[in-house]
Amino acid sequence: MPLYDPKTTALVSIDLQAFVLGRPLAPYSAQQVTTNTVAIANRLKADGGTTVFVTVGFSSDYADAVNQPVDESFTLPPGGLPPAALEAPPEMAALTPDVAIVKRQWSAFYGTELDLQLRRRGINTLILTGVATNFGVEATVRDAYAANYAVIVAEDAATTLSQEMQDFSCTKVMPRLSRIRKTAEILGN
Repeated sequence: MPLYDPKTTALVSIDLQAFVLGRPLAPYSAQQVTTNTVAIANRLKADGGTTVFVTVGFSSDYADAVNQPVDESFTLPPGGLPPAALEAPPEMAALTPDVAIVKRQWSAFYGTELDLQLRRRGINTLILTGVATNFGVEATVRDAYAANYAVIVAEDAATTLSQEMQDFSCTKVMPRLSRIRKTAEILGN
């Protein structure tokens, strides 16, 4: 039995943009994640599937960003994110997604039209890639599962800040909400 039906499947890539990819990433590099995501996107499009590229973005004063007290805050540059921070890697920029979503929190679903765009296209299965595995990717997996989408996480097309974080998310959390597969398995569908 195939892993997915391309006609009812969408690739959803999370935060593949300079602002995120410029950080020290592990266990996979920004280049590995980008290369694997592009391979999945090209294959899925060739087979009649849908591609959705999700990026994070805020207004210049960050009034649209979550701003609550936490023990480990995330610092954003004053005056807003520079345009270069929002740029996709050249390999991703060369592709034209079917849907482009800008999010303002970890999940690609919360506060966006992602669910609407997927349902109108008859999508019931999602392949997720991106950064960071245990933040934006996992938050999106959780919401996708709650919305009754079948989810496949391309483990080697997602990365985070450490091997430990990747392992915990991919072995303890997301297997309860999705199927975890390597890019080669997804391409071999």
